[in-house]
Amino acid sequence: MDEPTTVADYERSLRQAGLPLFVDGWSASEDVYTRALPLLALVFIVELAGAINVQWGPVANLFAILGGVVVVLIGFAIGNRIAHPDERRGFFSVPQRIGRPERVAFVIVPALLPLIFGGQWRSALVTALFNLLLLWLIWVIVGYGVVSILRWTGSRLFAQLASSFGLLVRALPLMMIFSLVLFFTTEMWQVFTVLPARLQFVLFSVLVLLGSAFMAARIPREVDQLEKEAGGDGPPLSKKQRANLGLVMFIAQALQVLIVTLAIFAFFVLLGVLAVPEATQAVWLGHPPTPVWLSFNLLGTEVVLTQQLVLVSGAIAAFSGLYFAIAVLTDGTYREEFLTQITDQMRATFQLRRSYLHALKERAPVVE
Repeated sequence: MDEPTTVADYERSLRQAGLPLFVDGWSASEDVYTRALPLLALVFIVELAGAINVQWGPVANLFAILGGVVVVLIGFAIGNRIAHPDERRGFFSVPQRIGRPERVAFVIVPALLPLIFGGQWRSALVTALFNLLLLWLIWVIVGYGVVSILRWTGSRLFAQLASSFGLLVRALPLMMIFSLVLFFTTEMWQVFTVLPARLQFVLFSVLVLLGSAFMAARIPREVDQLEKEAGGDGPPLSKKQRANLGLVMFIAQALQVLIVTLAIFAFFVLLGVLAVPEATQAVWLGHPPTPVWLSFNLLGTEVVLTQQLVLVSGAIAAFSGLYFAIAVLTDGTYREEFLTQITDQMRATFQLRRSYLHALKERAPVVE
């Protein structure tokens, strides 16, 4: 890739490195939500269906949708006139930036439709909460450059996995003994195959949150250390820039834990297919297992992938991933190796930031 030569080149390079908040003047109104304007417009249009009431007939619902369009257009026109009077927008002009008034309208106006047409307050509440969640997700994913971070860390994933190989070797024996004992335990199969799907989802979510909390625990301290070692004589980072940098480090570690977890899941699925036939699963479960799509003949023996095997393998992989995430937090050798590697990678990024800030100063007009 060519070296940046202009301010725009520097800003593009910072965004590609997953650090959009290092760009001067980065704002939610102009750089985050404006990029997501097509998605927001599509959701806004789809939510016109909120005016429909299932208890009404087709004709009444048609008029309700037309009434919803009128409500939306009125809200759109009022917003253009009142929200930004200095911009002199036309009644129905498309906004060039999505500021706070537009975001408030995006949450409130679609939620008013089910409330006006039929008093559907539950639907109105769900619509408002969904739009709030969508705005928050856009802010996190676009505002903090999550896609760029995933691309940046993904391109370095194998090198990062190599750095964690020593930790994996140290943690693997105890982790595998623990996992193998659980895997061949009747109670394990009975517990995790009778849980309702909702409780399984809650359990896996709790394990993911615990693992994430363990990995995030030391991120602020490591951001401090990284800034001291790689930041050089550059200006100190703001809170948002520190959060952006911390997210890069968190995702880099989370990808390692995810790869290890998926590898353990694949191992136990393969082990179960080969070593735990349907007859054994039926004895452990107290009923025949439920076959999934995979079934083949291996050395004269019919082997089948079952739903219960997938669930048990997933549970063991989730527990093992949590164990590995804790090891990531507590293993001093790994932390030192990881920080050394990420520091070396970030040193070039901090040098890019210093050059970018210097280019900004040169571009700034001289005030007499």
